[in-house]
Order: sequence, then C-alpha cells, then structure tokens
Amino acid sequence: MPSPFPGMDPFIEGQDWEDFHTGFIAELSAALVPHVRPKYVVRKERRVYLPMPEERREAFLTLRERETMEVVTVIELLSPANKRHGGDGRREYLSKRESILGSTTHLVELDLLRGGERLPTVEPLPPGDYYAFVCRQRRYQAEVYAWTLREPLPAVRIPLAGDDPDVTIDLEEVFTSTYDRAGYDYSLDYTRPIRPPLPERDASWAAGVLAPRSASDR
Repeated sequence: MPSPFPGMDPFIEGQDWEDFHTGFIAELSAALVPHVRPKYVVRKERRVYLPMPEERREAFLTLRERETMEVVTVIELLSPANKRHGGDGRREYLSKRESILGSTTHLVELDLLRGGERLPTVEPLPPGDYYAFVCRQRRYQAEVYAWTLREPLPAVRIPLAGDDPDVTIDLEEVFTSTYDRAGYDYSLDYTRPIRPPLPERDASWAAGVLAPRSASDR
C-alpha cells in the first residue's frame, strides 16, 4: 500500500528516519546505475563521526568514473545530525561540504527533513518544506528545488563529468520504492502525533489526508 501522502510522508521523520535514510540511499543508487553505466559507477559510502558517547555512521553516494574511480559527484541525504545547531555532525558535515564546493566535484544535497536548522546559503531560500540543491564544480551557487508537504518530490538533475549530459532522477519514484520495500504502510504508527509538529493549516490538511485510512481501519 502506498503512502497516504502525495510526496514525503511526514511520519517517517519522527519515527524511523535512520532506516529510511539507509533505504533511500540504496534505492537512489539503484535508480542511477542504469543511467550512468558503463562510464560511471555508483558507490554507497559511509562517513563516521563521534558525537560522544557513541559512534555514528552516515551513508551517502558517490559517482565515479569507471576507468579512474575518480569521484565526479557526491550525493548527500541530510540527516538530523547535519541540521542540529552546534552539533558535531553539523560541524563535520559543513567542513566536508566546504571542501567539496571548492573542488572539481559536483555536490547534490537532498534535505527531506522539516526539522532542524537549514544549511547556510548565500541567498534566502524560496518557501518550502523540503529542498534539493545541485552545486556544480567550483561554484558557490546552487540550483535549488523547493517543494511542500502537499507536493510530490521533484525530478532533479545529477551532473556528470565534462560534457556528459545531466542524468534526471525522479525522487518521487525513489521515495515510493523506499516506502514500499520498507513496508512503512504497516510499520509506521499513523495514530501518533507528527514530529516535528505541522503548522495548523498543514495539520488540518494532513488529518483530511489520513481520514480515509482511519475509516478503513475501523
């Protein structure tokens, strides 16, 4: 059964984000491979940092030229730690981000979290609940995709090396695959409050979205 929401399901963020992060990265990798083979390989990688008292690992993707295995593009799905003000995860991520932005590597950032502090940008962001940023090599300007809870996830362009054309990936399809494979339709508790809370107008809308589901559960 699909998510009752048209795009991002807001219940995931407060209930099962870590599992979703892993699953979404895997599905995104699978979606990319048919578009970039055989010139590029897609690799799932992990960043380790140490917010005391435990070790944390965050998955991300790299696109590499097959012959040299040189990294062409890094794709990040932001985690709550990356958006926690003053936290170790945010400091380490911002340091890595700055290094990539000053290199010949492209950076794609996906912010599918409503909560936390947005990453710093040169210009104010357009209104939205969720964002995707495409930063091309050695550029401190990004292509910004912004959308709301009420909209499907967009298709975004993933840059490759040299004159190779961008690859377009439908994030809504990736989300749907992740949701279905994880069985979130039965494992998420849709009777619990949404965390972080929605603004009043969106809370009323979300209640209407869930009404048919609630009725069918009776």
